[in-house]
Amino acid sequence: MAISSAVEVEDLIKARYPLVYIVSSEEARVEEALRQIALRRERVLAAWSITRGFVKLQGEFRGGDVRDPIKALDHIAGIEGKGLFVLRDFHAYVDNPTVVRKLRDLAHDLKKSQKNVLLLSPVLKIPPELEKEVAIIDWDLPDRGEIDGIVGRLLQELPVGVEPGPAADPQGRERIVEAALGLTYVEAENVLAKSIVRNKTFHVQTILSEKKHIIRKSGILEYYEAQESLDEIGGLETLKLWLQKRRGAFTSKARDFGLPLPKGILLIGVPGCGKSLTAKAVGAAWQMPLLRLDVGKIFGGLVGASEENIRKALKTAEAIAPAVLWLDEMEKGFSGTGSSNMSDGGTTSRVFGTFVTWMQEKTSPVFVIATANDVRALPPELMRKGRFDEIFFVDLPSREERKTIVEIHLKKKRRDPATIDLGKVVDATPEFSGAELEQVVVSALYDAFDAGGDVSTEGVLASAREIVPLAVTMKEGIDNMREWAKTRARPASVTQDKSAGKDRFSIGIEPSRKLEV
Repeated sequence: MAISSAVEVEDLIKARYPLVYIVSSEEARVEEALRQIALRRERVLAAWSITRGFVKLQGEFRGGDVRDPIKALDHIAGIEGKGLFVLRDFHAYVDNPTVVRKLRDLAHDLKKSQKNVLLLSPVLKIPPELEKEVAIIDWDLPDRGEIDGIVGRLLQELPVGVEPGPAADPQGRERIVEAALGLTYVEAENVLAKSIVRNKTFHVQTILSEKKHIIRKSGILEYYEAQESLDEIGGLETLKLWLQKRRGAFTSKARDFGLPLPKGILLIGVPGCGKSLTAKAVGAAWQMPLLRLDVGKIFGGLVGASEENIRKALKTAEAIAPAVLWLDEMEKGFSGTGSSNMSDGGTTSRVFGTFVTWMQEKTSPVFVIATANDVRALPPELMRKGRFDEIFFVDLPSREERKTIVEIHLKKKRRDPATIDLGKVVDATPEFSGAELEQVVVSALYDAFDAGGDVSTEGVLASAREIVPLAVTMKEGIDNMREWAKTRARPASVTQDKSAGKDRFSIGIEPSRKLEV
């Protein structure tokens, strides 16, 4: 069971840790928790800043207008009795060798007293000389109980004409609380109030949109505005059914039932067959933020920056959980792990190790969707059980799936599929991927627009003849991928297709046990 930040800090105080570094941007919230600790421990609580000097927060204390950081440390050293002293934004002064030396001297002296210095800053910055002297605490963001308290207070203060909306029932209220998780206390208050003002009720999408600002600040994750739905994916019925069954697995009801949090899925298969589209659709279907992790942005130029970037990205994803974390074409980002020690000093291996360890051990509701086109380029450690809940193989669409895909794209372009002979189109596109079928429709529309007419069966067939599908140009690679997937991955479809010149069964059985359909 996780220990809260406040309990952790109080334990450090009782254990007489002289220097505690608290990383948080919520200054007022942290100081209120420290005030409660000071009350219980019968200690003075005072805060120092460069602008105001010492300010009393709890108990009898005379600090004075001491604004110089070195003099402030001298002042703390000379105070008699028990006390907690918060140094606000002190990270700005640890570049000064005199300040660092003074902190080390103070740490030694405080061990013999009942005083503790708490450095409070939104930025973690510790010089090497202090690494062994300081205990570091990452202060937790508001939990479900605190967010629910904000919702409850706002419900009591609703102005005339404003309805509680989804907050009126327990499940709707839980969705609102989950949508606000990952925000600071003030941010949650503000966005919930904005939701009421803008929509005259609590609105989940308005709350989720506020999380974009957190993502933009990270610089590594991209908040993707998912508009797609699972209905826009042609075929892949097994995969869609698997996802639909886990739609409610992030609720407290699922926890009470005994279900573990879903970890994620790895989608392997032919390029252009719906892997990335599935990731986008899951975010919209589950009403969860969809975060795209660009592995290329992780690798910074400075020594140690890449490892810090991956930790920062994963921490940000956890902060706004529940969320969907999407890694597209994963093999390109982590393909060099085998030769990492020779090519980049082991940076890629360390970054990859951080990621897979997090995948294995994470307890936060972050659902990972990773896609890959070339399974041979993936590190074998990634395929071990426990990393992902399931590995799905996405093959070329079957005859029935191709028909559905063409229908979907015609409807998206505001055309009636009944005006096209879909049977002829399906017969003419035996090895086409979903992306290639979309291009067939788009190309036919361009030709029709240029000719001054409308799309027709003949126009679609003409466009299909102009495209050489990837399955033809990369036949050997795709055949090898299918062979690999027979016993190592679960098929994403439940269809049979003989149009490619040979049977293709994708119901997860051995080739010797083909079903008669």
